[in-house]
Amino acid sequence: MNKKTVKDIDVRGKKVLVRCDFNVPQREDGTITDNRRIVSALDTINYLLENNAKVILCSHLGRPKGEFKKEFSLKPIADELQKLLGKEVKLSSDVIGPDAEKLTSNMKEGEIVLLENLRFHREETDNDPEFAKKLASFADIYVNDAFGTAHRAHASTAGVAAYLPAVSGFLIEKEINFMGNALENPKRPFVAILGGKKVSDKIGVIEALLEKVDTLIIGGAMAYTFFKSMGYGVGDSICELDKLDLAKEIMQKAKDKGIKLMLPVDTHVGKEFKPDTESKIVKYTEIPDGWEGFDIGTETIKMYVEELKNAKTVVWNGPLGLSEFEKFATGTDTIAKALADSDAITIIGGGDSAAAIERMGISNKFSHISTGGGASLEFLEGKKLPGIECLLDK
Repeated sequence: MNKKTVKDIDVRGKKVLVRCDFNVPQREDGTITDNRRIVSALDTINYLLENNAKVILCSHLGRPKGEFKKEFSLKPIADELQKLLGKEVKLSSDVIGPDAEKLTSNMKEGEIVLLENLRFHREETDNDPEFAKKLASFADIYVNDAFGTAHRAHASTAGVAAYLPAVSGFLIEKEINFMGNALENPKRPFVAILGGKKVSDKIGVIEALLEKVDTLIIGGAMAYTFFKSMGYGVGDSICELDKLDLAKEIMQKAKDKGIKLMLPVDTHVGKEFKPDTESKIVKYTEIPDGWEGFDIGTETIKMYVEELKNAKTVVWNGPLGLSEFEKFATGTDTIAKALADSDAITIIGGGDSAAAIERMGISNKFSHISTGGGASLEFLEGKKLPGIECLLDK
């Protein structure tokens, strides 16, 4: 998938509209609690500034549902950007109104304007062509650098590309390179680890990966649907009773293709859903009634770590247990450590697995951590993402 990037287009003296992902967590008073998404946008912004572009940034924040709401203002983001860039970032008081028009019309090279929250307009998520046209009218070039929303066809992620030459920023370029190469031309053995709650959330991904991987490792709550489909009791564990046939089909398909499908051999069960619940490790065939599976067990962890030693490419999406409780984070954390120490190309598909790695402070040990949970799942499935499809081909 060869898409043009900011380096393939002349940005000097041009007004460049950059779609960023500044959807960052905040406290009630607007204090940003995690500025990673802002920091990761700096490479593209700095490149444009160094090349004398006039930079117009836009993003959504939260879900204001088409209304101007002060608590969803991008003011804290403008302040944070100023600090990080060491230069003024002007925030418009509207999105496509007179203030945005005024600020973007008189720009000098090297200036930065941040438009107010795109989702203050319902037309953004509706991908309204008039709204997209108005946004596009502020600029000469469009750059999409928001991978986290690339799977949504919104006005600012896909709509504006109908009116402006569209290229990717460095973040999206990195996502396409890592995820694309892993899927199209992986170094083998290629291992995928899938966790999370439901088989139903991951059907598309499992089916796509069964065409590509050598080994598929299953963890998280979705393992219990597989156990149940084999005829074993799962106690009070999360289990999708309407997906038992699907679980059987997946196991059969892996067998037919000669793919190693690994399921837990033991599980760490708890009495109640709370951090200090009574717990024990039992074989996967012996989950007692009234108990719930919350993590993979010790033997499973050993088996998975052993399998990962030979891997050359690993894609991981979804925690292997209830990793928000320390007691049941062992599976997720041990696998994360094993991957951090591995020489393989390691790709983390956003969401909770990325959060676990951040919590452990080992993010720099991975080849790539995707910035988009939903988008990276759809990318792994081989779906076409509107925010990437709309960019110019090299």
